[in-house]
Amino acid sequence: MLPRTGAPAEELPQDPHSDSDSDSHSDPAESAHHSRTYSRRASLVVLCAGALMTILDGSVVTVAMPAIQSDLGFSSSGLAWIVNAYLIPFGGLLLLMGRLGDLVGRRRMFTAGLALFTVASVLCGVATGQSVLIAARAVQGVGGAMTSAVVLGMLIALFPEPREQAGAIAVFSAVGAAGGALGTFLGGALTQALSWHWIFLINLPIGIVAWIAALRVLAPDRAPDRGAGLGRGADHLGAVLVTGALMLTVYAIVGAGERPVGRTLILAALSLGLFAAFILRQARAERPLLRLRLFRSRLLTGANGVQMLMIATMFGFQYIGALYIQRVLGYGELRTGLAFLPAPVLIGVLMLGLSARTIGRFGPYRVLLAGLVLIVAGMALLSRVPASGAYVVDVLPAMLLLGAGFAGAMPAVTGLAMSGVAEEDAGLASGVFNTTQVVGGSLGLAVLTTLAASRTGELLAGGESFASATADGYRLAFTVATGIAVAGFVVAAVVLRVAGRDSLAPAAPTRSRH
Repeated sequence: MLPRTGAPAEELPQDPHSDSDSDSHSDPAESAHHSRTYSRRASLVVLCAGALMTILDGSVVTVAMPAIQSDLGFSSSGLAWIVNAYLIPFGGLLLLMGRLGDLVGRRRMFTAGLALFTVASVLCGVATGQSVLIAARAVQGVGGAMTSAVVLGMLIALFPEPREQAGAIAVFSAVGAAGGALGTFLGGALTQALSWHWIFLINLPIGIVAWIAALRVLAPDRAPDRGAGLGRGADHLGAVLVTGALMLTVYAIVGAGERPVGRTLILAALSLGLFAAFILRQARAERPLLRLRLFRSRLLTGANGVQMLMIATMFGFQYIGALYIQRVLGYGELRTGLAFLPAPVLIGVLMLGLSARTIGRFGPYRVLLAGLVLIVAGMALLSRVPASGAYVVDVLPAMLLLGAGFAGAMPAVTGLAMSGVAEEDAGLASGVFNTTQVVGGSLGLAVLTTLAASRTGELLAGGESFASATADGYRLAFTVATGIAVAGFVVAAVVLRVAGRDSLAPAAPTRSRH
């Protein structure tokens, strides 16, 4: 049973009688250290479980789309809103929720988000109409933003020492990376074995267990400062501006392929205007929502830029790779999910077994560059996929390279981004980091799918066969994704070179504080 922590993990109360008859067998300081270590590991499990639910839900619906369309009568364009309705509030609210977590308490924000997400998942699972499903997906997005925005900040507070922090980030990154690919597998398996409703209903037992465990394991928040609470501590006008700007940006990105270019440009201009107004507001506000000094950190700014390009590349692989396997290679739903399993397995093994030690030995800067090289190589292989391809020859080698590269690069870039952030800004920085992921993934997906569809349409109009035209469209998308990965490597090598100078050498050994 998980222990209830009524005090922070560093200050676990000790039973005065527990060692009275065993001084010769147990050192009280050592026992306290073991209890503290167990509590922190239990907290890490809870945080990863909560994050996994929200990550899985971003991809689990992909394979189930045809079944949902058939059951609820969605049109082809309307079907996209099953994904969009989740992404828009999720991406738009991350920054605000990260800041509110700093103000009202990250544990409160995390547990409230878990509860809201779980309830919304049930509503999705029992939905019998289009409007109910889309509305419930939007509520899921809000709950997902509340949960995800504060996780990194909580991890940094739990594991302040460099080596322990690298290990915790590696575990969290492994869960996130594997979750995206596992969502594809679980979506196909649950839809084929039961029905599409279960891709949402499965969150009910997971959410309940995670919520109860969070209340028992996570250290309570410190009492909020009454003078800097929601009334005075939050910049409400700034919150409206940045949330509107982020939501409008994500909306413009995810729907770019379904509307005229002129309208997308208008939306982009409006979002830029809102961002400009937000920046001016933050520069002048007495209590700004986003402290602009955060971006004076070259590590934080550069790492977020690298992450955006890297996630855009990996989203392209995940979605377009699944389409290639289904439409060109002819795989079914469950078989497609199984085809993606090697990636999360490899990512999990490498992140949990080698990533933290590799970063500790060589430093995050070098590990990031090496990981990006492997990602470039994997995407370059995919840019050669033929119409008459074979999974083992044309997809699996690239998938393994991408998995190995991501297993090294993601924990490294996460550690670099968060390393220069003060504790009081950790929730906000976590929100910024997660927002970058959503925007990068949405932008990459919109660009790459639009290019692939346009190229395929041109070739079909010219008389090419479906398989040949489709494969050529995917090759173009993978080629562009390779270029995006190269850009990520260049940004990392140039921008983070000076900022990560201290990271070029291995971290000095640290002694655990008992």
